[in-house]
Amino acid sequence: MSQLVSQAVAADSVIDIYAATGMERPDISILSDEFLEEVSQLPQKNLKMELLRKLINDEIRSVSRTNVIQERKFSEMLESAINRYQNRALTTAEIIAELVAMAKELSDTKGRGEQLQLGDSELAFYDAVCQNDSAVMEIGDETLKTIARELIVAVRESTTIDWSLKESVRTGLRARVRRLLNKYDYPPDRQDRAVELEIEQAERLANDLAAWYRSGGGVGG
Repeated sequence: MSQLVSQAVAADSVIDIYAATGMERPDISILSDEFLEEVSQLPQKNLKMELLRKLINDEIRSVSRTNVIQERKFSEMLESAINRYQNRALTTAEIIAELVAMAKELSDTKGRGEQLQLGDSELAFYDAVCQNDSAVMEIGDETLKTIARELIVAVRESTTIDWSLKESVRTGLRARVRRLLNKYDYPPDRQDRAVELEIEQAERLANDLAAWYRSGGGVGG
């Protein structure tokens, strides 16, 4: 078993590790105390850390397809934790506890859209405009939600099947995003950053947007 586990860790494969330990691969969206208890019973501390790290990495890759901000947030959290562990600022037990907390937080993000009454795409654009604390304080959460919903409309209306290849489309979209931010009094000194984040977010969603365009519109937000 020890040899199988070592090979699985070296292979950098979550599925291989689960197979080696005889554990079923969990769904992070329903991360349970039972699964964490099962991990805690594993005899090798390094294996516990690898299981959690790889599970989080896998989910971050999934998030990265739709949400730039959340991907960066959790990637930076994970990188920071691993670096501190490698620099011996964290013990194995401490990093395991930190990774468990991170996995739970990542799991909790699954319900944010429903709580905020935003679709997945709307939530991604909402997260981008919320990066400015002064905007959150000055214009309020409900207005930021409205901006996110209208941004989706603006992006979709600016989208062509090959939009990501056309700088003219990006330029036009930047202008529309800026007009929308001005419409809702988004802080002027923060607009450049917000516009670039929204363009980056739109590019991340390019495949979904192209599919929406080809179908004539109507996919969920």
